[in-house]
Amino acid sequence: MKKGEKATGVLGEGIYPDSADIERQDGRVRIKHVIPYQTVEYVISKKTGNYAKGRVLNVVKKSPLETVPSEYICPHSQNCGGCLYQTVAYESQIDIKDRQLRKLIQNYAGSDFIWEGIEKSPLSKGYRNKMEFSFGDEYKGGSLALGMHKRASHYDIVNCDYCNIVHSDFNKILSFTRDFFKSENTPYFHKNTRNGFLRHLILRRSETYKSLLIALVTTDSFGYIQDPNVSKAMPEACEEVKLLVERWREGILSLEKKGAFSGKIAGIIHVLNNSYADAVIDQGSHLLYGDDYITERLMGLEFKISLFSFFQTNSGAAQILYSVAGRYMGDTSGKSVFDLYSGTGTIAQLLASYAQKVYGVEIVGEAVVAARENAARNKITNCEFIEGDVLKIIDSLLIKPDIIVLDPPRDGIHTKALPKITGYGAQKIIYIACKPSSFVRDLPVFEEAGYRLERAAGVDMFPYTPGVETVALLSKLDVDKHIDVEIKLD
Repeated sequence: MKKGEKATGVLGEGIYPDSADIERQDGRVRIKHVIPYQTVEYVISKKTGNYAKGRVLNVVKKSPLETVPSEYICPHSQNCGGCLYQTVAYESQIDIKDRQLRKLIQNYAGSDFIWEGIEKSPLSKGYRNKMEFSFGDEYKGGSLALGMHKRASHYDIVNCDYCNIVHSDFNKILSFTRDFFKSENTPYFHKNTRNGFLRHLILRRSETYKSLLIALVTTDSFGYIQDPNVSKAMPEACEEVKLLVERWREGILSLEKKGAFSGKIAGIIHVLNNSYADAVIDQGSHLLYGDDYITERLMGLEFKISLFSFFQTNSGAAQILYSVAGRYMGDTSGKSVFDLYSGTGTIAQLLASYAQKVYGVEIVGEAVVAARENAARNKITNCEFIEGDVLKIIDSLLIKPDIIVLDPPRDGIHTKALPKITGYGAQKIIYIACKPSSFVRDLPVFEEAGYRLERAAGVDMFPYTPGVETVALLSKLDVDKHIDVEIKLD
């Protein structure tokens, strides 16, 4: 076994999130972005002793799990970097995730906890309420494309006319926007040459009210970007840019008037971004039509969602996620709750009527403003939202919480913040993880601080992809370890 060697083999059981091993006489090869039990041709990309990493060159034989007829598979599934499980029936997707997630947690926590399985998403297709599409080309020098990045590529774009996991209104806006700018011969922003205009199309949708928020992200001109420094004054688009964007806006509104959408347009926004980074950075937002937010209703409460504020991307599954978290918390009456990494305050507000006081901490200022507005809208008075980094703010929170809710970003909790969190000695910690590998990495720290993993469950927020949200209950060893009272959040 050596680097660069090509071979064919049968993959074993899946390893979270999207890997599997090929066992050979001379060692083991781990390969990413595969479906368990496929037969693949691969090349070894890295080798250490009798362990190697490989990359798929070709799927020689489908997995027995791949049973979806070709006519039901997304036409972009072979190239798009998004959905791995397009060829796998939804029940089988749940089985794959259940085995992988349970095994991942057991590898760190042993078997002395209750595994409650994976909760399904109410919708397996068309479930995403937010998407960020990128402008580019399908190959170097090709015509304008708008869609997702190709698998394993930082440059090429899959030119999408259709996406399985978004609402049909998104697909219509996507197609119109690409065709409009293609007919105008509008250049996209080239990362290497730092020249061009079009960058991203961001779409958000309220499942409750069927309303759409549409944002076009561009540079401030059609030429070379001289100054990408986001700390300087916000750029102002030139007149030629404004006229072009205005025509695009009118085209979108014309589609609505013709009844092209099942919902209604809540707002259209033009975002300027001169940064060299391949990311959506708001250097100046200009409202072109309507409102700069949509409203979603969740478990009887309403939440104002602005363009860049965090909100779970699967509204239906989010209700299941928060119900599981509420069940794990048990009886919160008269207790103080910390909601760390609170985002727009969704969890905090859902708990407010059951707790004495809820404190939410969030580093994104816009999300904190939205959380306060949402609490006022819902007439909630016992929630306090604090803007700042959990690592720093937690030192100033002198109240001793009974329960701590953690919903950190994908990379998990800062290693310096963990001892501060466990130092409060809360009776229960509810850990919500969009990246389970970050959660299990943190488990030994909680165990060393006297916490024990009581139970855990997965919630499938991301059908057709390897992703799965995890909810876990960590209890202090000197308190009752049983959940006797369930609160109902619906």
